[in-house]
Amino acid sequence: MTKITWYNNAPWKRTIVHLRTVPHNTPTPHLDYLAQTIDYRVPVQSFGSIAQFDGSLYPDRTAGEATAKCDQEAANFMALNLMNDIVTGKQTAEDARRAAVEIEKAFRLHGQYSPYTTGFLFPKQSNTADPDVTVF
Repeated sequence: MTKITWYNNAPWKRTIVHLRTVPHNTPTPHLDYLAQTIDYRVPVQSFGSIAQFDGSLYPDRTAGEATAKCDQEAANFMALNLMNDIVTGKQTAEDARRAAVEIEKAFRLHGQYSPYTTGFLFPKQSNTADPDVTVF
C-alpha cells in the first residue's frame, strides 16, 4: 500500500496520505505527503499564476477540483486560500508567495496561526466540473 484515502472528511472532499514523499523547499524545506482536495473551479487563465505561486497546488479543470499537497493541514488551507486570492485578483502570484513565507514563518517558528491556516476564507463551491466541449 502506498497511500491511504479518506473521502468526504469535511471540510475536505478527499484527503490522501502518501507513503512516498516529495521534497519541497518553499518556503522552507519539508516533505509533501498530505494531499487534500476541494471542489473548486479554477479559471483556465489562472493556471499559470497558480503554478508560479506553488508547484504543490494541483487544479483539475475537468473534475472541478483543487488539491494542495504539503506536510500539514494548516499549510494546505493556506495554499488554497492564497490560490483563491490569486484567482479572484486579490493577490498576484508573487504577492501570494511573499504572504506564504510570512504566514509559514509565524506558524512554523512561533506557532502563530493565521486565518489563512485555520479554514477556508471563501465559500464552498459546488457543480465545479468542466467536461469541456465535444470537438468532433
